[in-house]
Amino acid sequence: MKKFLSVALLALLLLVLAACGTKNVDEGKNASGEKEVTKLVVGASNTPHAVILEQAQPLLEEKGIELVIEPYQDYVLPNKDLESGDLDANYFQHIPYLDLQIVDHGYTFVNAGGIHIEPIGVYSKKYKSLEELPEGATILISSSVADHGRVLALLEAKGLITLAEGIDKTAAELKDIVDNPKNLQFDANYEPALMPQLYNHDEGDALLINSNYAIDGGLNPLEDAIAIEDSESPYVNIITVREGDENKPAIKTLIEVLQSQEIQDFIVEEWGGAIVPVK
Repeated sequence: MKKFLSVALLALLLLVLAACGTKNVDEGKNASGEKEVTKLVVGASNTPHAVILEQAQPLLEEKGIELVIEPYQDYVLPNKDLESGDLDANYFQHIPYLDLQIVDHGYTFVNAGGIHIEPIGVYSKKYKSLEELPEGATILISSSVADHGRVLALLEAKGLITLAEGIDKTAAELKDIVDNPKNLQFDANYEPALMPQLYNHDEGDALLINSNYAIDGGLNPLEDAIAIEDSESPYVNIITVREGDENKPAIKTLIEVLQSQEIQDFIVEEWGGAIVPVK
């Protein structure tokens, strides 16, 4: 009889615990009755990515997500740290760069959602327009191969060069130039982050600088660039995650907040059109 009662009491206790547990999960609370918080670690370039994430932090907190921002100064470590599991996501790269990284390194990453475009611009201290560039002008571009197609597509759109027909312009290389009327000379031996310093030291006749580095270097892309990409650029900056993680509730909420009207309005107001939000 005692054994029967003990078994009955144990069964009752398990039922009570199970009921309590179910209630906590439904209400998003832990065993102590406190609201559960999901920690999300996201790697980001300083500007504008980390700035945008900082603006999203209180909105995510309201939704039970603690956003931890890990800043990066380069384009290599954020993907390595995402692969190792040190990051839950990163926010620094555009789609063509991610595609190239997957090919080169075998990453099993996916695009969880697009957030903004950073138009690349042409800068020059010597000339006020592309038309003024002389015969044989030296054009400095970064060593980031993923950006070469972007640079060449912009220069073609502005009438300075012509690329071979039928190529994927996002993957274009210098060898794909078939017409170069001004005999422009290209120097592609510089880290992307150094481009504003080269501009300030009056290196080359013109330079191509990504907006995030231009802004970091104190430049205003809309005012200082002598030519700039338009909003139709395919180079959308994205939230990148490991394959499968794009379906996690916290990642979906992160995308939802970053694509919200509040964050889009902030991007427009903060950078005055130099950075363009997307949805």
